[in-house]
Amino acid sequence: MKKTSPDKSERIVLTPMRFKLSILGILLLIIMLYIAAAYQTEAFPQRVIEGFPIIFLFVVEDLWPPSWSYFTSVLQPLLETWNIALFGTTFGAILALPVSFLAAANINTNLTFYRIIRFFFNILRTVPEIILAVLFVALVGIGDISGILALTVLTIGIIGKLLSESIESVDPGPLEAIRASGGNTLQVIRYAVIPQILPQYASYTLYSLEINVKASVVLGFVGAGGIGIILSQQLSMFNYENVAAIIFTLFVVITIIDFISNKLRERLE
Repeated sequence: MKKTSPDKSERIVLTPMRFKLSILGILLLIIMLYIAAAYQTEAFPQRVIEGFPIIFLFVVEDLWPPSWSYFTSVLQPLLETWNIALFGTTFGAILALPVSFLAAANINTNLTFYRIIRFFFNILRTVPEIILAVLFVALVGIGDISGILALTVLTIGIIGKLLSESIESVDPGPLEAIRASGGNTLQVIRYAVIPQILPQYASYTLYSLEINVKASVVLGFVGAGGIGIILSQQLSMFNYENVAAIIFTLFVVITIIDFISNKLRERLE
């Protein structure tokens, strides 16, 4: 028996023409914005291509070879950088935990208070860590304390935002069961929420530690302690062999930290 092909009028349109036109319009708008940004900043492709030989010569002639004898001078500031990141992450993670419950709609039922806490997290995440470091340097002076305080605030914003979203997506069954049996908010948090979010909390803390190790290097440029201070000094004195030694050391250490952190987070997930 011969099959008849369906009539064109009977075919089901999976993607409406209006939707296709909307997508096309959005793509054209994005392309126009990129073109306008390129003209405004003069970030043309040929400028990047022309800069490759300059970068190559700088690496080959100025940065290479590194001053291997300078590694002994890098170790102490490197340890200082690690301590700044570790303390900043620890303090930020501890402070972010209770605040994140206030930013979760299924725990904090006061809509006004909930919105205030969420707005607070948005402010923390929009302020760059280097601006925070400048503020704390002006407040407590040059040194490690200002770097620790800046990374603490940064960590509160990162972990608080991510953890509050994890709290809102937990299984509501245990929460409703404890509330139905007469449990208060603290009991709901202790027995229903915390057991569900502990893996995410540990994963977010490790992720913040990765970010803070890299950020603490930059904070040294504004006097917030760590290896960034000597990196800034060596750059200003054009000691590029020492700069290469610092960069190589940072690359090795950050790679090891990222590898260990990723393995730990994979196990937690």
